[in-house]
Amino acid sequence: MTSVVLRPNESQDQLLKRFRKKVVKSGILSTVRRKRWFISKSELRRVEKKKAIRRIKRRQLSKAE
Repeated sequence: MTSVVLRPNESQDQLLKRFRKKVVKSGILSTVRRKRWFISKSELRRVEKKKAIRRIKRRQLSKAE
């Protein structure tokens, strides 16, 4: 479980910002969103393949510039 402790002279906004960063870094929200609906293994492989192709294309475009 992610938790943060209020530091001396730290505002509530700074505390909340630090907490959000920890939550994002831990990957809790992405896991919850991913597990919200059941996705079959074949569908998962297809989505991952699409992501990989998109990532490769982006890298090639950035190298060309």
